[in-house]
Amino acid sequence: QVQLVESGGGSVQAGDSLRLSCATSGRTFSNMLMGWFRQAPGKEREFVGIISKSGGRTYFADSVKGRFNISRDNAESRVYLQMNNLKPEDTAVYYCAARWDITGTFYSRKDDYPFWGQGTQVTVSS
Repeated sequence: QVQLVESGGGSVQAGDSLRLSCATSGRTFSNMLMGWFRQAPGKEREFVGIISKSGGRTYFADSVKGRFNISRDNAESRVYLQMNNLKPEDTAVYYCAARWDITGTFYSRKDDYPFWGQGTQVTVSS
């Protein structure tokens, strides 16, 4: 099994930046598609962004495009979510998720990811 542990959440002001980190177990990280999702109180868990197993391709939800970026370090088995110009509506618990990358297809549905971290809280105040 793959274990994921997020860190880096916190409370910030609107316009600030945060970088979330997701550490993974196992030696198969470089074969995995990594996604970030978030869930605000009373709302469904929603897609934030994805990064390919090589790190060469990313894809983001429209709500964060241009403000968020994802990177990965396959040697360290970590994936990062850099969040800039944060807004109060970005307040949520942020989760990293993983699935085996066999075809190179990007998946943005939470049900397509079998492995999840426990989440880290991000709170943005105005």
